[in-house]
Amino acid sequence: MIELKTPTEIEEMRPAGAFVASVLTALEEAADVGVSLLDLDALAHRMIREAGATSCYIDYHPSFGASPFGKVLCTSVNDAVLHGLPHDYRLKDGDLLSVDFAVKIDGWVADAARSLIVGTAREADQLLIRATQEALAAAIDVAKVGNRLGDISATIGEVAEAYGYLVNTDFGGHGVGREMHGEPHVPNKGRGGRGMPLRPGLVIAIEPWFMAGTDKIFTDPDGWTLRSTDGSRGAHSEHTVAITADGPVVLTAAA
Repeated sequence: MIELKTPTEIEEMRPAGAFVASVLTALEEAADVGVSLLDLDALAHRMIREAGATSCYIDYHPSFGASPFGKVLCTSVNDAVLHGLPHDYRLKDGDLLSVDFAVKIDGWVADAARSLIVGTAREADQLLIRATQEALAAAIDVAKVGNRLGDISATIGEVAEAYGYLVNTDFGGHGVGREMHGEPHVPNKGRGGRGMPLRPGLVIAIEPWFMAGTDKIFTDPDGWTLRSTDGSRGAHSEHTVAITADGPVVLTAAA
């Protein structure tokens, strides 16, 4: 069921969005050579406690997960492209790290992700991250009343194609509200002019994620982390976006 939010409810979602953005910024600043993924998770966990927020991940156990997630961050490194389960891995120079984070504050959820390079950057990684960022910005630009859901999906897919990347459609964006994942599903590839009309009050997570060399993934033995089948690296950019009569509102925008 798709739930449309009132203007007042969208305003009530802003604190969760601002908090998610602040945590992602703190994580970007903390991520450095030698820092453990568990250190990053602990930092986010501490910020959650101090804010009186609730993690959307720690008890999360969907059908595709081997067990409750148990951590408050997804930390995906290099060929780990989504749902990376934090573990005792220390970041190395040149690692491509994607961090995905969602919390609930005052009953409302916000969800966002960023990718970054630790230390020395490779041009191919910079290009991959840039592609997801451009796809996200372009998709937000068409997230307007009068367009359709397929316009968002088609826009993301067109950016990927322009960069020469294939698109996996197993996982994509989704509705956001009282829970982290809701209707509608927002694929990262589609046909413009198709799908449900975009109406005021629809709040969705738009999240292009691309892999450098494939569109196929497999699940790591940890039961959660998704990896590219060819070992190529992945990047992920995500915002929670409210569609309003005045245009899209990015609730997880950095301050």
